Amino acid sequence: MTEAHDGHQHPGIDGDDGQTYYARRAQAIEALLVAKGICTTGEVQLAMEQVEARSPADGARVVAHAWVDAGFKTRLLSDPIPALAELGYALAETTTQLEVVENTDEVHHLVVCTLCSCYPSTLLGRPPDWYKSLAYRSRAVADPRGVMREFGLNVAEEVKVRVLDSTADLRYLVLPRRPAGTEGLSEEELAKLVTRDCMIGVTDALSPVSMASSA
Repeated sequence: MTEAHDGHQHPGIDGDDGQTYYARRAQAIEALLVAKGICTTGEVQLAMEQVEARSPADGARVVAHAWVDAGFKTRLLSDPIPALAELGYALAETTTQLEVVENTDEVHHLVVCTLCSCYPSTLLGRPPDWYKSLAYRSRAVADPRGVMREFGLNVAEEVKVRVLDSTADLRYLVLPRRPAGTEGLSEEELAKLVTRDCMIGVTDALSPVSMASSA
């Protein structure tokens, strides 16, 4: 069964039943932790609720602020942890480092975790099933342009594509290019153009035209 993203389906990426596997694995880990007295079921539930409260809207707020504040953008790219703290965000994974990479007219970044599903969940919420799938994890490395085409993004041949492999110690957030024709938009309006997928790099940010046509 395939999963739809913004009206599109990606059978080459979504066609693995990883969700069922991860659900089983999570249940087994929880049972083991509770049995060993490391945590209680209530503590697990609280942690799950905190994770569920996070969403790509947090990352979108960060991106929109970087688009309108050049100083913040510089700080975000050079030293993201204190820059995020300016907006009230702190990485939940205290031992994890974050690198923010900027897409430009010359280079486009695509993020993958080839081992599992490492991902900046504090800013983007839970990773989508397709990001965790074996198909995406392998194809993003072997054929990144083909993967992006399945999401509706055609990267010009003269643009260099860099595939970044997230790990348990280092995770990435893509700062997408600001869409043309957005000079008069407020920061709040800009944030609505920023999707989870463009912060992973499989798409660009939405354009005002596409937003208007889908309204």
